[in-house]
Amino acid sequence: MVVQLLACTPDAEDVVAAAAQLCYSASSISQILERGRSKKKALLEKIVSAGHFSVLEHASFTFGVEDISRACSHQLVRHRLASFSQQSQRYVSVVEKFGSVTPESISSHPDFRDRYAEFIRETQEFYREMLAAGIPAEDARFVLPNAVGTKLVMTMNARELHHFFRLRCCYRAQWEIRDMALEMLRLVRRKAPLLFADAGPGCLAGDCPEGAMSCGRMEQVREEFRQL
Repeated sequence: MVVQLLACTPDAEDVVAAAAQLCYSASSISQILERGRSKKKALLEKIVSAGHFSVLEHASFTFGVEDISRACSHQLVRHRLASFSQQSQRYVSVVEKFGSVTPESISSHPDFRDRYAEFIRETQEFYREMLAAGIPAEDARFVLPNAVGTKLVMTMNARELHHFFRLRCCYRAQWEIRDMALEMLRLVRRKAPLLFADAGPGCLAGDCPEGAMSCGRMEQVREEFRQL
């Protein structure tokens, strides 16, 4: 898996701080922006801790993601406030060996590891045979499994990222999307630390929102995200 931060709102923290002050000030935007820089840290900490996330929508972050499975990308598109551009299986036919993702639970299982690899190989061969016979890629792709690798560009604003991290950084999230979410969080914390200092799974600031489904490791989770 490869996750890159391709672009983000320039001076994202300054923009969010100015937007927050604008709601309560008669000054011009340029005056607010200049004045807000000196108060930025305290203001943003107050906004985030109070949950006043609407102003975070003015900052957006664009990621390039490669070598994730279609199983993972299907979960991603449930986040409807994000924007996605994904490699098409209709227009991009993989004549040579296509990339695939193997879960550790399978790769470490002696009875299924080799069978899984053989299934991927046979599927790949069948797919190539259909393409060679003139079957359109848009139809040949029907045999491709969720394991097939994909790549995409994804944009989220800071508010939606907080929501995304709350759900997908949780230990109960599926392992692949959790790995991706953790790397995304590392990247945005470097770029806008004040906006994402407290971002992460729902149990960081209170009781576990999973209730009876909790992993039971809240202290371990909190320590992990303090060190992230």
